[in-house]
Amino acid sequence: MPTLTLRPRLPDDLPVLWQWTRATPSPEWQQWDGPYFTNKPGPVPFDDYVQDMQARPPQPHSRIIALDDVCIGQVTRFEEAPAGGGWWELGIVIYNPAHWGGGLGREALRQWTDVTFVETDAHVVTLTTWSGNERMVRAAARVGYRECGRVPEARNWQGQRHDSVRLARLRHGKP
Repeated sequence: MPTLTLRPRLPDDLPVLWQWTRATPSPEWQQWDGPYFTNKPGPVPFDDYVQDMQARPPQPHSRIIALDDVCIGQVTRFEEAPAGGGWWELGIVIYNPAHWGGGLGREALRQWTDVTFVETDAHVVTLTTWSGNERMVRAAARVGYRECGRVPEARNWQGQRHDSVRLARLRHGKP
């Protein structure tokens, strides 16, 4: 059985990250990760990407999703204002569609939620997606998140209107 872990970015991750985030125009994962945002970064030469990433050390609020220690995605988090209020927003992306649908995203979200409660003052963690990303909504529900907000038809994608969906999980108890 493959082992899924969250770990800091390593130099060996840079070719994978470059391939999925800066080398391939319009990779499939972007069709699910806020596809209605049009300010996506364009292709960048590998050497330029490596130089830029090496100048930025791994951040404590971002981790690599590793399957048998090979990078397959990333998790991120940021503190919602005001600082110290105990509200953190999480993000998750698995790049290769070959890794979708088998529970890896759910497990990465479970681990990231647990780590966030350990490493921060979070009282509540949220994630925001859109109604077209049903896999993300289901994965979050299976990890104990509950819908706490929905803005009807807030997102326009490929000529159709979709809801913006926010899900939440409290440190203790039910949302």
